[in-house]
Amino acid sequence: MGIFSVGIGAVLGYLARQSIAKRDYATIEAKIQKRITQAKEETDNIISQAKEKAQKIIDRSHKEVDQRRQEIFRTEKLLLKRENLLEERISDYETKQKDFLQKVEKLKDIKVNLENLQKDAQLKLEQISGLSKEEAKKEYLETIEKEYQKDFLEKMRKLEQEGQERFKNRAKEILTLAIQKCAVSQVQETTTTIVSLPSEEIKGRIIGKEGRNIRTLEQLTGVEIVVDETPEIVVVSAFDPVRRQIAKVALEKLIQDGRIQPARIEEAVQKAESEIDAKIKEAGEQAIYDVGIYGLNPKLVQLLGRLKFRTSYGQNVLLHSIEVAHMAQALAYEIGGNPKVALKAGLLHDIGKAVDHQIQGSHTDIGVKILEKFEVEKEIITAIKSHHEEYPYESLEAIIVQTADAISGSRPGARKDTLENYLKRLEELEKIALAFSGVKKAWALQAGREIRIFVKPEEVDDFQAKKLAREIADRIQEELKYPGEIKVNIIRESRVIEYAR
Repeated sequence: MGIFSVGIGAVLGYLARQSIAKRDYATIEAKIQKRITQAKEETDNIISQAKEKAQKIIDRSHKEVDQRRQEIFRTEKLLLKRENLLEERISDYETKQKDFLQKVEKLKDIKVNLENLQKDAQLKLEQISGLSKEEAKKEYLETIEKEYQKDFLEKMRKLEQEGQERFKNRAKEILTLAIQKCAVSQVQETTTTIVSLPSEEIKGRIIGKEGRNIRTLEQLTGVEIVVDETPEIVVVSAFDPVRRQIAKVALEKLIQDGRIQPARIEEAVQKAESEIDAKIKEAGEQAIYDVGIYGLNPKLVQLLGRLKFRTSYGQNVLLHSIEVAHMAQALAYEIGGNPKVALKAGLLHDIGKAVDHQIQGSHTDIGVKILEKFEVEKEIITAIKSHHEEYPYESLEAIIVQTADAISGSRPGARKDTLENYLKRLEELEKIALAFSGVKKAWALQAGREIRIFVKPEEVDDFQAKKLAREIADRIQEELKYPGEIKVNIIRESRVIEYAR
């Protein structure tokens, strides 16, 4: 019974399960069918919308194509119109060019005909007159020159006098303003080589036993100590002004101390060198401070300070450089130059004199090399190259620096020279003037500032006198060295003497 009951239960369970499965299947199938129907509807809607959009796109594309076609048509029409216009212009240009070439050919023919006619006329004139073209021209000019020579001379003299007076007044005004603005106090200096002694007995202590003291001092400083019979004086002789100053300071310290022997001499020389180096540096810094220039290389400032112990014809070179700097700046303001360039160039124009006793060459060339080494501005180097007219002027500032240098060196009391050099310069000045033909006498006047020349009136006329003055001035510039300027004054006078009896 149990087995039977189990079997019946299994059959019933199977049947019940089949019934449930059929019912669920029917439900699922209905859902699927419903979803398929919905999907078809959605698909139809999407296709319908897509067709509408596609149709709109197609319509819009057709419209745009039509617009593009119209634009292309208008463009083609415009291009065609321009092409026709260009062809017309080209045709007109070719016609005008052809006409122009024809006119050019006609003008060439006319020119050739005119030249031939001119040559024929010139030949006929030469045959009639018996003179060539150059001979006729020369004779014509000579005739005019003779006829109007007096008028030319009077006009030239009048213009020359007016121009010279006007330019001299303006030049004096500019120079006066520049000198007034330059308030550098400068006295004449010389680098002393004389050391005063408190008594004669100190000379023996300076010389030392068997001359060891003086020999030590000379070896350490590189100078020569001259102890002669001159009372209470010792002369320090050396080519290098700095070494001479070191020896002088060291000797003064030894004399003041009283203990003179080799060890003390070495100590005194070392102290003197340190003191002179400090003075050199201080002098260079004070100089650039006085003129208002900053940013110079310290070594260049040191070289500038060495000029404190350098003189030229008795004039202190450092004070001279400061004066030239101020004067060059004032001149630059007056005549439209660059004041900064003029100021700096004026201060550094004699920098070569700091080492010209050590290096071969003129102080101008040495100064240029020094400034190039320290990479100073090119316009500064250009401005100092010509201050002794060794090089041609390349800028307005170069002329200004040369003028300021000449003013500083030639003003009264600035420099002094030996009598021998002074007389020699005057003799050379007169000798140059007398070397020219037609010169009767020549006198150097005003301390060599003027050369007055008397010419022979029967050999030199007014035209030749003017030319002779220029030639003598050029010769003086080429052969002589002098501060400032020299006036060449030529005098031509005719005297007629008659006696009443």
